[in-house]
Amino acid sequence: MLDSMRLFPPEPAARNVAERLYETVRDLPILSPHGHTDPAWFAKNEPFPNPAALFIQPDHYIFRMLYSQGISLESLGIPQVDGKQKADPREVWRIFAKNYYLFRGTPTRLWLDYSFSTLFDLKERLNADNADEYYETISKALDTPAFRPRALFEKFRIEVLSTTDSPLDTLEYHKAIRESGWNGRVLPTFRPDGVVDAEYLGFVENIEKLGAIAGENIGTFKGYLNALRNRRAFFKSMGATATDHGHLTARTADLDNAAAESLYQKVLSGKSTPEEQQLFQAQMLTEMAGMSVEDGLTMQLHPGSFRNHNKLVYEKFGRDKGADIPSPTEYVRSLKPLLDKYGNDSRLTFILFTLDESTFSRELAPLAGHYPALKLGPPWWFHDSPEGMMRFRELATETAGFYNTVGFNDDTRAFLSIPSRHDVARRIDCAFLGRLVAEHRLDEDEAFEVVKDLTVNLVKKAYKL
Repeated sequence: MLDSMRLFPPEPAARNVAERLYETVRDLPILSPHGHTDPAWFAKNEPFPNPAALFIQPDHYIFRMLYSQGISLESLGIPQVDGKQKADPREVWRIFAKNYYLFRGTPTRLWLDYSFSTLFDLKERLNADNADEYYETISKALDTPAFRPRALFEKFRIEVLSTTDSPLDTLEYHKAIRESGWNGRVLPTFRPDGVVDAEYLGFVENIEKLGAIAGENIGTFKGYLNALRNRRAFFKSMGATATDHGHLTARTADLDNAAAESLYQKVLSGKSTPEEQQLFQAQMLTEMAGMSVEDGLTMQLHPGSFRNHNKLVYEKFGRDKGADIPSPTEYVRSLKPLLDKYGNDSRLTFILFTLDESTFSRELAPLAGHYPALKLGPPWWFHDSPEGMMRFRELATETAGFYNTVGFNDDTRAFLSIPSRHDVARRIDCAFLGRLVAEHRLDEDEAFEVVKDLTVNLVKKAYKL
């Protein structure tokens, strides 16, 4: 299923360079500074329950494609809000296998084939006829010590793996990992959406919990900000090096103290308007940038996703069920209040992501190519693909260069896809650099330096790893 020359340029000169570049980075450690894997996996180190629970049910890339073809989420055993999850895992796997052809040409297919081949030595393409063979092979492997979460972490050569965590989280599993004596480095990431976004379910209650945990009076804006500082300090003490912010837009604001206090009181009352809620989020991005200047945590912004677009799916299955849809995103004007205040401060590392590729050459690369605080995140989510990665290099490099980017991160809940995602990113970077060398736009010795920087050095620097 896997050709060793996959994703390299067809033109011989560029292909030759790409192949040699890849040999130097293929086996380098994986740094995964932003993702959504469950820290409980590594704290408990228990076997994964079955192939469906490992590959299908945590991965919205897979079940959203199946759902788009009329296959119900109930039949796939996706957990429901009411706690129901009745599907037989073997039958879930058979449905997946029967419909594996739906993933032709997608990055998901690349990731899955890589995992099946390299981890389970399954060389024949998955289909309805071999579904049970696949299931038995994977199940037997999952019962062995070599497929426990910690063993896989080490097999994948993961040097650092960051999770994404609410400020209300006790980080008990991160604490358990640290106290276990295992040397795997699993770090939390501070994600405050639940206490910043007034549309978030239980928003007011979340702020009350925040105040109680932090021991601060959240009845005032100052107390609320101090509570957030308190939690950031706790996360940092537990190894966090970054924060992450998922907003619909990149809008920022810089209100004076009185206006910010008044706005906070409105959102805290639970009676704020949509415009006031959006303005509050905008203000909080600027506040968070200021806190990052104070405490050194790298700041990430993931805007542009219309979350939970499918009302029926959201009400029955909850958040993050494959119904988040990209939206146009504007950065130049939206970010100006924040950049006026902190954009020239080299103590801030602010990494920008996008689901709107049209902004790379028009807005993001020019911004990152100027402001010391800004860096460009890699292609994310819907654009985490060979084509998306290549477009990113073509659109961003001419203005931002390589050194205003931050390497690759996999942003995944699907643990077994991590090595394959990083392998795709490394191959595409090698293909792009091979083309530049073949076109005499980059010296070959420079390409060998750049590819290592893109693989490990830039991510270590940006995320302070």
